[in-house]
Amino acid sequence: MGAPPIPVVCDSVTIEIVRGAIRATQAEMEALLERTAISAFIREKKDFYTGLFDADGVMAVGSNVPIFGDMTSPVFRDFPPDTMREGDLYWYNDCYGSRGAVSHSNDQVLLAPVFHQGRRCAFVMCWAHFADIGGLRAGSISPDTTDIFQEGIMIPPTKLIDAGRTNEAALAIFHRNSRFPSQSLGDMRALMASNALGVRRVEEIVARFGADVVADALRQLLARTRRLVRAKLAETFAYGTHHFTDAIDADGHGHGPFRIRFALTREPAADGEDRFIFDATASDDQAVGPVNFLMNPGVPGMALGLYYLGGDPSQVCNAGGPQAIDEVRLREGSLLWPRFPAPLGMRGLTMMRVLAALNGLINVAGGGAPAAHSAYVIALMRGTYRTSEGTLEPFLLADGIGVGYGARPTADGIDAVYFVAQENYPVEFLEAGYPVRLRAYGIVADSGGAGRYRGGCGIVREYEVLAEQAVLAVRIDSVKNPPWGMAGGMSGGVGRAVVNPGTLDERRFEPLSDGNPLTRGDILRIETGGGGGHGHPFDRPAADVLEDVLGGFVSADAARRLYGVVTDGRAVDEAATRTLRADRPAVRSFHRNEYVDAII
Repeated sequence: MGAPPIPVVCDSVTIEIVRGAIRATQAEMEALLERTAISAFIREKKDFYTGLFDADGVMAVGSNVPIFGDMTSPVFRDFPPDTMREGDLYWYNDCYGSRGAVSHSNDQVLLAPVFHQGRRCAFVMCWAHFADIGGLRAGSISPDTTDIFQEGIMIPPTKLIDAGRTNEAALAIFHRNSRFPSQSLGDMRALMASNALGVRRVEEIVARFGADVVADALRQLLARTRRLVRAKLAETFAYGTHHFTDAIDADGHGHGPFRIRFALTREPAADGEDRFIFDATASDDQAVGPVNFLMNPGVPGMALGLYYLGGDPSQVCNAGGPQAIDEVRLREGSLLWPRFPAPLGMRGLTMMRVLAALNGLINVAGGGAPAAHSAYVIALMRGTYRTSEGTLEPFLLADGIGVGYGARPTADGIDAVYFVAQENYPVEFLEAGYPVRLRAYGIVADSGGAGRYRGGCGIVREYEVLAEQAVLAVRIDSVKNPPWGMAGGMSGGVGRAVVNPGTLDERRFEPLSDGNPLTRGDILRIETGGGGGHGHPFDRPAADVLEDVLGGFVSADAARRLYGVVTDGRAVDEAATRTLRADRPAVRSFHRNEYVDAII
C-alpha cells in the first residue's frame, strides 16, 4: 500500500496569494540588498541571490539564476534544525563543505530560520559576491591560482548570530582578511539586513494565513513545478539516452580544451513512472587552473526547470526542478566535481558552458532551446592611483562584461547580456569610481552568429588608464571553441583583449591570463563574443539584414558574404541579392568554425 494522501489545507485561490506574497518578499530582499550594499559588484552588477525555503529547508522560491542546488543542508549537517532558535543566523562560503551549494569563495551565504508562535515555519537565505576576501591577488580570483587556499578565506557553516547575539569576533577575522575591509563590512551589513527583512516578511505571511496553510501552499507549489518539469522532460526526451558534448578552451595554465559531456536517460520504472537520469561522469578530468565548477547535484534540474518554466509569471523557481530529475551522476576528480583543494574562482566560465551544453542536450532530443551563448567576460584591474591630494591609493576594478546569447528557433539572440538579471556597469559609474576613462562602449559588429535568426552580439569597451600603474587579469573563453550555431546557423564571434590597438605599442593579452601590466595613458580594448545563430542565414529576410547593417550589428561585407544580401549603404540591391542567394550553401546540424553533424 502507498502512503496515505496528504490532506489539502490550502485552496487554489489562497495558493496564488501565498505565491505572490513569498515572491514579493524575495524581491524586496533583493531590492534592499541592492540599495544598501557598498561594493560595486553587488550594488551595480547585482551579483546576489535571495531565496525562501519551507520548514524542512526545501527551496520554495528563489531568483531565476540556474546555478544553485541545495543551500540549506550544509548548515543542517552541523546545526540540526530542531536545535535552532528564533534570532539565529548562519553563515558559510565553504564550496567543498557545501558540496557546491556555493561554487566559489567570494559568495557569502546567510541563512536564518523563521518562527511563529514557537514553531519553525520556514528559512530565508541570501548571498552576495564580496569584492575581496584575501587570497593570492586582490579580488580573490585569478587565472594564476592552483588551489582554493589562494582564493581567500573559507568559512565553514558558522552560527553568526545566536538568538540575537552576534559573533563579532568571527566577523572581525573575516574583515581582517580583506584588502578592502570597509567594503566587506558594509556588504555584510547589507546582507544581514536583507536576511532580517526576509524573516520579518515571512513571519507576517505566516501570521496572516496560519502555519498549516502556508506549509501546504509551499508543498503544492513544489509539486506543481515538479509535475510541470517532468511533463516537459517527457515531451522533449524520447525513451533512451541522449548525449551532448561542449568544451571550454583552457585553464590559464597551458591545459585544454576541457570537454563537458552530458547524457540524459529516460527509462520506464516498475511503478509506472518514468525515471530521468542525468549523467556527467564522462566529462574531462579536473583542471590545474581555477576553471573547475563544483556543480551541486541540484544544478541540472534547476537549470532545466527554469528553461521549462520559461519565465511564466504564474510559476516560481523552486526545488521542483531538481526533484524532477531522479538521479544525477557526477565523477569525483572531474571538471564538474573536482577534488579538494582544486581552485574554483573562475568557475563561471565553465558554468556558462554547462548551461549551453544543457541547451544542446535539449536540442539533440528535438527540443527548441537556443543556440549556444558566450561566457561573460571578467576583467580585473588592480593598482594604484593618485588622489587630488597627491597620495597614492590602491584600487580594484572588477568589470564583468556582457556577451551575446544564442538565437532561438523563433527569435534573434539577446545582445550584451552579462548573466540573467545582472547588469553591465554604466559609463558614468565607471568614470566616477575608478581611475579610467571610457573611450568606447558599444556593440561588436559581426559578433552574433549568422542565421535566419541572428545570434546576440557582444560588447566592446575601450578604457583609457588613468592609474599610475595597474595589473590586469582577464577571463575570455570560447575563442578556440566558439558558441555553436544550429539548424544552419553559424557560430558566434570570439572575444579579445588588446592594449594600444593600432599603434606600435599594440599588445594582445592571452584570453585567460593575469599579471598583464598597464600604465597611465594605455588604451585597453576588450571585445566580447557573441551567440550562435539559428537557421540558414539565407533565410533571414533581406530587410532584417539591412536593419542590422544600419544599426551596426552586421557589416556590409558580412551581409554579403554570410547572408547573401547586397546593400548600397541605405537599401538592399534586390537583383544582386537574388543572384547571390540563388547559390545556396549547404548546411548541417551544428556549426562551430565549420558545419558538423555533432559537436564533439
